[in-house]
Amino acid sequence: MILPGQRKRKFDWTLGAAIIAAPFFWWLLSITVVPARLPGSSALLSQRFLMVAILYPVLEEIVFRGLLQGWLRKQSWGTKTVLGISNANLTVSVLFTAVHLARRFNLWSLAVFVPSLVFGFFRDRYGTLYTPISLHVFYNAGIVLLFSA
Repeated sequence: MILPGQRKRKFDWTLGAAIIAAPFFWWLLSITVVPARLPGSSALLSQRFLMVAILYPVLEEIVFRGLLQGWLRKQSWGTKTVLGISNANLTVSVLFTAVHLARRFNLWSLAVFVPSLVFGFFRDRYGTLYTPISLHVFYNAGIVLLFSA
């Protein structure tokens, strides 16, 4: 039901594409990178799931997209875009990838660049962290579930 003064929201096809792209991203990782299976008990796996799929994405999005990208968007050069990607988003995505590479230098760490651009795109598009956090949780949850089996 639409209340008086409210606009009917249209489906955001770019968000739909980002959600549909996640399984493709997981599949691409599975054929290009040989992951180490996550050993351990179900308690360890559930703790790992909570950390990697929920806690880390929330904290990373607050720091990278919330604080850093938000601050860079206030700079005149940060708002300039190329193909819908702001300079602020590109800068944060490079830094986000560099942090992952510094932690563990491998293809998995390098692969975070494209999803980072996607998360940053929705930070710019909606001006909130809800969508980037939700997407980041979804992407990470799929990776943990796929490679924990």
